[in-house]
Amino acid sequence: MPLEMKLKPGDTAPDFLLKDQDGNDIKLSKYRGENVMLSFHPLAWTGVCEIQMRTLELKFGALAELDTVAFGISVDTVPCKKAWAAAIGVKHTKLLSDFWPHGEVAQAYGLFIESAGFSGRANIVIDKEGRIAFVKVYEKPEVPDIEEVIRFLKGMSPT
Repeated sequence: MPLEMKLKPGDTAPDFLLKDQDGNDIKLSKYRGENVMLSFHPLAWTGVCEIQMRTLELKFGALAELDTVAFGISVDTVPCKKAWAAAIGVKHTKLLSDFWPHGEVAQAYGLFIESAGFSGRANIVIDKEGRIAFVKVYEKPEVPDIEEVIRFLKGMSPT
């Protein structure tokens, strides 16, 4: 059974400051005025997580057209994220390290699996005002459906 995230649509998204794979600071609140997609994945160097992050990279342009920036988040270290991004061809998508304090962001979003030491798998969309707009939690072996998120974002966009 998948995790049940404690935060719901309409809630204010917890702010955070994490490093991306290049060691740059990424602060969620700096992205107010854009939609943000947080794509939580358990661990780098695993098959389903690779597909999940490569899909974000493949859809980078489509997400940008919808005024959305996507971040991959796991508990892996910055050097691990950097090597993994290079190995799987992720050049534009920021992969964030929730390593220390270990899993703090995943915990804030109710996605940390204490017994495993990593987060569950989930896609979360945060609207331009910093509120959670979409939440989908997946089973660990399940590849998240990016097209579902894109359809949701298209519905949020003024026509």
